[in-house]
Amino acid sequence: MARAVTTRRKIINTVAAWSVALILFFPILWTILTSFKPEAQAVSSPPVFLAFDWTLQNYIDVNEQRNYLKFFWNSVIIAVGSTLLGLVIAIPAAWSMAFVPGKRTKDLLMWMLSTKMMPAVGVLVPIYLIFKSLGLLDTRVGLVVVLTLMNLPIIVWMLYTYFKEIPGEILEAARMDGANLRAEILYVLTPMAVPGIASTVLLNIILAWNESFWTLNLTVTDAAPLTKFISSFSSPQGLFYAKLSAASTMAIAPILIMGWFSQKQLVRGLTFGAVK
Repeated sequence: MARAVTTRRKIINTVAAWSVALILFFPILWTILTSFKPEAQAVSSPPVFLAFDWTLQNYIDVNEQRNYLKFFWNSVIIAVGSTLLGLVIAIPAAWSMAFVPGKRTKDLLMWMLSTKMMPAVGVLVPIYLIFKSLGLLDTRVGLVVVLTLMNLPIIVWMLYTYFKEIPGEILEAARMDGANLRAEILYVLTPMAVPGIASTVLLNIILAWNESFWTLNLTVTDAAPLTKFISSFSSPQGLFYAKLSAASTMAIAPILIMGWFSQKQLVRGLTFGAVK
C-alpha cells in the first residue's frame, strides 16, 4: 500500500522543484531580458532587472548586420542531417548489440561511450587536415559528418537501451513468418521503439544545435550555423552585451520552442521501459 503524501510534503516538494527550475532557467531569462535593454543599461552596475527602458533596437541592429535566416537554415540542416545519418548507422548497430549479444557487447558499448570523454581539441588538428584535403572545410556536408561521429556513441547507447526492453520473442515470431532482416528492423523493431527513437532524435538535435567547438573551427561563412552567428558579435573593441544577448536569444529560441512542445514525448522516451 502506497504511503500517503501529506499536504505539507507536497508544498515543500513543489517549492523545491520551482526553486531548482528557476535557478537553472535564470541565465536564459537574464539573457532574454538583457536583449531588450539599451547597451548602457545592459552593463550598468548594479544590474537592472525589470525597471529598464525596453527596446527592440538590438534585434533590429542584429538583423541589419547579419543574415539570420542563413545561419538558421544552416543550423537546421546540420542538426537534422547529422541526427538522421546517425540513426541510419545506429539502429542496425543497436539491433545487433541488443539481439545478437556477444561476450564483449558491454565492453564495446563502454569503449564507444569512452570516446566522448576525450577532449575534442585532441583530434582537432587531424580532422582539420583531413577536411582540408577533402575540401570539406566550411561545408554543411563536413559538419554533418563530424557531428554524426561525435554524437554516434550516445545515439547507439540510447537505442541499445530501448531495444533491450523489447521482447526478443516478437522478432523471432517475425522471422518465423518470413520477415528478412530489413523487414524485421523497419516494420517490427522500429515501430515498437518509436518513443525511444523520438527521444533520441530530440536529444541529438539539441546536442547538434548547441555544438560550438566544431562549428566555430570548421566553418567560416558558407556553412556557419547559429553558434557562429552569436560569436560574430564579439569584436576586438569589446563585447556588446545587449546585441550579443539579442543574437543569443534568436539562436536559442527555435530549440526552446521545439523542446517546449515536445517535452511530453521527450520525457516519455527517456522513461521508456523504466516502469513495467
